[in-house]
Amino acid sequence: MPSSTLELAQALIARRSLTPDDAGCQEILIDRLRKLGFHIETMRFGNVDNFWARHGTAAPVVCFAGHTDVVPTGPVEQWLSEPFTPTLRDGKLYGRGAADMKTSLAAFITAIEAFLKQHPKHSGSIALLITSDEEGIAVDGTVKVVETLQARKELIDYCIVGEPTCVDKLGDTVKNGRRGSLSGRLLVKGIQGHIAYPHLAKNPIHLAAPAIAELAATEWDRGNEFFPPTTWQISNMRGGTGATNVIPGEVEILFNFRFSTASTVEGLKAKVLSILAKHGLDYTIEWEYSKPYLTPRGSLVEAIAAAVHEVTGIDAALSTSGGTSDGRFIADICPQVVELGPRNATIHKLNECVEVDHIEPLREIYQRTLEKLLA
Repeated sequence: MPSSTLELAQALIARRSLTPDDAGCQEILIDRLRKLGFHIETMRFGNVDNFWARHGTAAPVVCFAGHTDVVPTGPVEQWLSEPFTPTLRDGKLYGRGAADMKTSLAAFITAIEAFLKQHPKHSGSIALLITSDEEGIAVDGTVKVVETLQARKELIDYCIVGEPTCVDKLGDTVKNGRRGSLSGRLLVKGIQGHIAYPHLAKNPIHLAAPAIAELAATEWDRGNEFFPPTTWQISNMRGGTGATNVIPGEVEILFNFRFSTASTVEGLKAKVLSILAKHGLDYTIEWEYSKPYLTPRGSLVEAIAAAVHEVTGIDAALSTSGGTSDGRFIADICPQVVELGPRNATIHKLNECVEVDHIEPLREIYQRTLEKLLA
């Protein structure tokens, strides 16, 4: 017989919750939580559905955080089964969101149900922070809920984000932080002209080239115990009219830092501006920023690592690799944030899936973590 976690994951996958549309996923979760006695606050910002749920009023507060929205499917005809029809095949559960992250959401709920059945008078509080705006622009989701909680001085002690973190086996990787992201839109100005008369023009691509070379060769930092060195990469460069006989009047360069806690946003910006000034460029620059976060070894890391070992026999590795997550927002009101979920091998891909025999162990890991922190 399918487990209750598997059944709930299937019910969530069947909802076509393309970001930022929740498509009714949160109502399914809220209905289960209400039956457990949770106080539910729905928070809609713009066209994004969020909710904050809490069981108990005391500290410490253990929060499970995640998102119901999923990325687009890509070409449906290349899927082996319909993306929003949860399908069991070859020991795996297929469907968009199976790994990222509807199985984790289901495991949150069933872990809490099992925990409360065994520990109805637990210490502290259990909470959930759920959004439908993680895969999109992420401006009306977790960040807004966090701002609301912060304004009323409601804090979280421990947070587990259900992002898919594992590489080869369930439990092999726990994320205890994420690098920051600093993007720049650099517009270098020149003078447009005929390519046969370069003395009457200024080619901004040529002017920018030495600065680009220096930026690419710069050592920004050497990382630290948890983070690799900061990297700088160009993602796009656009210049020219499309004609072969016109020197462009400007070039647009889009770049990004993935940076560690060994650097600061201010320091990175200052170094970039210094290099641009050194090369005498006429330019404008716009910035976009997501901060890093880091949870050192402590109560939460120890609890979830012990739970992983008890359930799987694996000693989880701590990692800060990968892109950004909503953990960066939650860290503003929570000193200890970690991420643990299924294998990430198929996330955002065609035929996304999760191993069926990982589903109940994931639920058990979450449940045992609760027991270590609140029982």
